[in-house]
Amino acid sequence: MCGIVGYIGDRKIDEVLLEGLRRLEYRGYDSCGLALNGGNNGIYRKRALGRIDNLASNLSKEKLFSAQSGIAHTRWATHGEPSEDNSHPHCDCSCELVVVHNGIIENYSVLKEELEKKGHKFSSQTDTEVIAHLIEEKIKEISRGFAVKHALPEPLFFEAFRRAVNLLTGSFAVSALWIKAPGLVISARMHSPLVVGCADNENFLASDVSAFLKYTKKVYFVDDGEIVALKKNSVDFYDFKGKKKNKEISVINWDLSMAEKGGYRHFMLKEIHEQPLSAQNTLAGRLLPFEENRILEEIELDKKFLLEMKEIQIIACGTAFHAGLSAKYVFEKLGIKTSADLASEFENRAALLDKKTLVIAVSQSGETADTLHAVKAAKKNGNKVLAVTNTLGSSLTREADHTFYTHCGPEIGVASTKAFLGQLTAFYMLAVNFAYVKNLINFEKAQEFCKELLSLPDLIEKALSLENKIEKLTEAFSQKEHYLFIGRDVNYPIALEGALKIKEISYVHAEGYAAGEMKHGPIAIIENGMPVLALALSSQYLDLIKGNMEEAKARGAEIIAVVDEESKKTVKAKHYLEVPKINELFSGALASIPLQLFAYYIALQRKCDIDKPRNLAKSVTVR
Repeated sequence: MCGIVGYIGDRKIDEVLLEGLRRLEYRGYDSCGLALNGGNNGIYRKRALGRIDNLASNLSKEKLFSAQSGIAHTRWATHGEPSEDNSHPHCDCSCELVVVHNGIIENYSVLKEELEKKGHKFSSQTDTEVIAHLIEEKIKEISRGFAVKHALPEPLFFEAFRRAVNLLTGSFAVSALWIKAPGLVISARMHSPLVVGCADNENFLASDVSAFLKYTKKVYFVDDGEIVALKKNSVDFYDFKGKKKNKEISVINWDLSMAEKGGYRHFMLKEIHEQPLSAQNTLAGRLLPFEENRILEEIELDKKFLLEMKEIQIIACGTAFHAGLSAKYVFEKLGIKTSADLASEFENRAALLDKKTLVIAVSQSGETADTLHAVKAAKKNGNKVLAVTNTLGSSLTREADHTFYTHCGPEIGVASTKAFLGQLTAFYMLAVNFAYVKNLINFEKAQEFCKELLSLPDLIEKALSLENKIEKLTEAFSQKEHYLFIGRDVNYPIALEGALKIKEISYVHAEGYAAGEMKHGPIAIIENGMPVLALALSSQYLDLIKGNMEEAKARGAEIIAVVDEESKKTVKAKHYLEVPKINELFSGALASIPLQLFAYYIALQRKCDIDKPRNLAKSVTVR
């Protein structure tokens, strides 16, 4: 997830762009840059590694020419490590055309190979740079045509841009400048946010309204499959076929702090709602079509090692550990022996691992101290380590032998939500791929699993529709001081995560338990009116969890059941939170959504500081 800003008007363009980048820095902070179009004065491009202040400092040392338009970018690295060469904006061979991009171009390697054969030279490792060269190539192709040989620069630029974006596969919000059309900024959107701000004699575009809310509250929300032609005194919209569209303007009534959160009250709630996109970005380009070597090549893991691999050892902390523990059940259901341990408790076990055990280390930030220490212990023992992380260039990726990125974008809220969902999604893909390569499932079964996984973003979106119901439900429970979460098999770790979430942000006592352990002690804490959240989705253990719910109910518990359409027919509870039905292997991803929302609204009712809970930090970088 990166941040884009664009401006055309009479203000000092570099100042407008820098202000916008600062408002979007939460979307990425690996590197940043801007480009100014001065027409005959040329294209000015400046990039910097790290924070916006680094870019501003570099600009302050230079005398900038007068420009008519500009674009800027703050980066959350996906393809290519954080570096100045990989920073946006990227340019074509002539450095006369520049682009910025938020998203993932799934077919960039194919396009890049075709463009290199035509003589294009690339200077970065990014997927974004291919867009600049593709537009450049389209300008050349159109210019060679007799009918448009003398086309005016702006129509030529628009048509080349339109043809280029039609060749892109993936998610993108992209904006471009061309030296020969300084009065025009062109942008397009597909599955990545883009919004246009309108004012007198000036117009703006950005990934988020916070970038320009200081100047205007009149906006157009760009839809998927739309191209925007931004001029000083006009904004025109087209579909990808070039047909002009009419759009209604909206007026924003948010303040700046809310705008950074996309209109949500807290980053946590915003990130809960970003989970369909998080799942989509994690899945993107990895399952369709299903090929056994696709993921192995990405993580650079030798097939021979995987065939000889005896078991998997997962190490992680906190929420990441719950994702890993849920993954243990998924791997084992597919026939791969797996253990999951807290990284902080792993050091002595490392020396006992068989050398043919693959260690998978999980960390959103890639900087978790205990996880890094555990990785070093595993490597000292001679084990291969695969990192599952959200952060390119992090310490974990440097320590590990192989890396699988979740591509969820920055997570600001301390209580992890979308990173957890991304980790689960990553594990689901790895499990299916490994099981197929090891001949534990056939091709038809692998394809069936992939089809279900590709439906996950839509199913998560449907699960989020429970929000209003959950908000009302929490009004009756917000003053409770004790909560019990129960689940079995793949959903036992989800019960642990549900309990952790409510503890983290509401400061109340909550326990997560394997439901089969109820009669071994936890049932003693149940008293009249105590809320028990039971994960009762369709599975081979549904009858058993139903029995556990009845035991709790008989002792006065108020049961809140997370169910799907099928299990709801047989489960008896006072309250139902129904999520879409999916294969039980992947049900944890959907079961976690209502628990996140429940924790959020309990904390809201209790007036807690949700994004910055007491005593906690986003990354635990000390042991």
